[in-house]
Amino acid sequence: MKLDILAIGSHPDDVELGCGGTLLKQTKLGHRVGILDFTEGELGTRGDAKTRLKEAKAAARMLGVTERVNLGFEDGFFANDKAHQLEVIQIIRHYQPEIVFANAYYDRHPDHTRAAQLTRDACFLAGLAKVETTWKGEKQNAFRPRALFHYIQALHTEPHFVVDITPFYEKKIKSVLAYQSQFYNPESKGKNTFISSPEFMEFVEARAIHFGVPSGVKYAEGFTVDKTPRVEDVMQLY
Repeated sequence: MKLDILAIGSHPDDVELGCGGTLLKQTKLGHRVGILDFTEGELGTRGDAKTRLKEAKAAARMLGVTERVNLGFEDGFFANDKAHQLEVIQIIRHYQPEIVFANAYYDRHPDHTRAAQLTRDACFLAGLAKVETTWKGEKQNAFRPRALFHYIQALHTEPHFVVDITPFYEKKIKSVLAYQSQFYNPESKGKNTFISSPEFMEFVEARAIHFGVPSGVKYAEGFTVDKTPRVEDVMQLY
């Protein structure tokens, strides 16, 4: 069940918005990719948890991911404590991803900040042999991902690096719009929210252009890092 990449989000749709294009690119390259959602997004103004989970499955198929797991943490009120950390550690040790993508440290939704911190701590603790966890009754081995990257969300953060997603942008948007209950839908009669307006989808495109054009591409997704990446060959940077 080993994965190359595990993308983590506090809510279903976080991953699609933050790094959906990058996941599409990595699956196209043959890498095994999985998604871990912390909550079912049950506090969302529009739709409900059952609908959100159905939409998440549809989006996962579009992204071509190998696995999608939801831990069922309490939306809005999950904590970065031992109990939650151990559940995340179990997932990390089970799938053993080389790279983890996580929520932004700085964003308008407090769950995003908390999820970023929880993911960071769980990734570190997963590498400590004396932190004991089991999976289906069997003791798990310690494992720590090689890298943790944070995708950028609603509030602007200057990226440490960007990924060209130009060939995958349209499919990324289709995966986002799989959440019909959440994003712009002219036929919906639900209450308007920050993310349900047509302007929000324009913002998503503008952000991708903002990250892409300075790097010489049309669309890109931006990421921040906790640990400075090491480069072996500077000729491979461009």
